[in-house]
Amino acid sequence: MTPLPSFAEALRFWLKLGFISFGGPAGQIAVMQHELVDQRKWMGQEAFLQALNFCMLLPGPEAQQLATYMGWKLHGVKGGIAAGVLFVLPGALILYALSWIAAAHGDTALVSAVFSGLKPVVVALVIHAVCRIGSRTIKTAFAAGLAFAAFVAVEIGGVPFPLVVLVAGVIGWVSARGKAEEVAPESVPLTHTGKAAVLRLLKMTSAYVALLVIPVGAVVFFAGTEPFLALGQFFTRAAFVTFGGAYAVLPYVADQAVNHFHWLSSSEMINGLALAETTPGPLILVLQYVGFFAGWNASGAMSPLAAATLGALVTTYATFLPSIFLILVGAPYVESIARIKGAAAALRAITAAVVGVIVTLAMFFARQVIFTADGVDVVAIAAVIAAFIALARFKVGLHWVVAAGAVFGLARAGLGF
Repeated sequence: MTPLPSFAEALRFWLKLGFISFGGPAGQIAVMQHELVDQRKWMGQEAFLQALNFCMLLPGPEAQQLATYMGWKLHGVKGGIAAGVLFVLPGALILYALSWIAAAHGDTALVSAVFSGLKPVVVALVIHAVCRIGSRTIKTAFAAGLAFAAFVAVEIGGVPFPLVVLVAGVIGWVSARGKAEEVAPESVPLTHTGKAAVLRLLKMTSAYVALLVIPVGAVVFFAGTEPFLALGQFFTRAAFVTFGGAYAVLPYVADQAVNHFHWLSSSEMINGLALAETTPGPLILVLQYVGFFAGWNASGAMSPLAAATLGALVTTYATFLPSIFLILVGAPYVESIARIKGAAAALRAITAAVVGVIVTLAMFFARQVIFTADGVDVVAIAAVIAAFIALARFKVGLHWVVAAGAVFGLARAGLGF
């Protein structure tokens, strides 16, 4: 049996993972499978798959949650917190620097040209995500109906995304026709049952509330309510409905951030997604960019950079604290929760509905990129098609497609077409 690593050795690995976690959740999970199961043998294959199934049932970035669970499995609560934080930290720091460049220098000709070339790539990325997730999810008329209903509800009916997730989950659970049943207790030993389980849940929930309220409350007390209170409230709420990945919640965030709170413009929102796609870590880090611009654009008496830094910190903290909390609460029950048939059916229904929601995101971005004050931008349409073909047909790496978009933007600005 391979000896378990020391805490220091595990810390070095989680930090390394944070720097190399490109390629979205599929790539990140594949890296963890190779490193932790195949190479280091810190976890068995069955335990890894059970943990992955459990993370898929939860809201939040599943790759980061999987890292958190494995950190917990190796070194308890401190290991889970370390793994969850280090998985996000490198990407968060890189995106913070890129956010400052976008905010402070985004109106210069060079940076504007780069962003103009990245925008069609973002549209292609979202369309590619619709096709990729849809091909795995929409395999029955029932699933197709859920996706279409979700699209109509969000795009035409203006139904809030959290309500769409709730209704889809209920429909999926009911569709299991009461067959949801847990694995027999004797085959899945639980470390916490009865009164011990309740006390543990109360203790961890109290710790979560304190960890959320005290730091965010301190920022609000010393820096003022705007925009920090709204950032903390909104992104905490969004964190608990982020089923199906970042693309699922982005239509909701984009609509609220741009049209309701006016934290940033739709063009800046597209830029943020483009930048988040180029950094390591979960794509949901794009929310940090939103928080940065919320502070930058409403700095008041503070310097823009100070307000933006606080906005980014509050947003990132409120976004990822719930995902770590959910893993630490549910970790002792992974084997049983991951096998509840009703929960799996609910997740399948939510994922199907998410496909329809992501279509609304593609339309939101496409309207900003393709339709301009001068009419339809034919060159942008061609760039979207080229980027999509590169991703879907030729499987070109995302970083190369993004780099090509930046070059295209510079060339277009230089040649004036």
